[in-house]
Amino acid sequence: MKRSSTIFLKVAVFIGSPILTLFIFLLPMVITGLSHVIPVSAYLQYIGFIGLYGAVMPFLFALYQTIKFLSYVNKNNAVSEQSLNALKNARYCGITVSVLYVIAMPLLFLMADGDDAPGIILFALLVILSTSVSAVFANVFEKRCNSNKIS
Repeated sequence: MKRSSTIFLKVAVFIGSPILTLFIFLLPMVITGLSHVIPVSAYLQYIGFIGLYGAVMPFLFALYQTIKFLSYVNKNNAVSEQSLNALKNARYCGITVSVLYVIAMPLLFLMADGDDAPGIILFALLVILSTSVSAVFANVFEKRCNSNKIS
């Protein structure tokens, strides 16, 4: 892989850091404001914090593993054991984020139903879909590399 394309991919990964800023500063305001607007979600506020912040940890770890994998690709070690471990960890992080959002769907449905805002559900479905797709691609690449190492 060309060095310029891996640099482009690293820049794309670093775009994920503003997402961390959104999670740290914007999410508490949204959840607290939502608990004032919708009375049913007032007691669910802390569950929302746990669920959303619980999904941030695997997301950041997946970003770190992706940067590690891209550095291995730069060193022409894309099929090494370390790069496959980085892919495996990123895949597990994607699965973890998807599962956390699937578990949080009833809570998000209650919030969307009370505020009449279907965008919350669509956002959650987008997160579930994107992390599942990234986990599948990591799995396919890992299997492909393992089959190339054997033959």
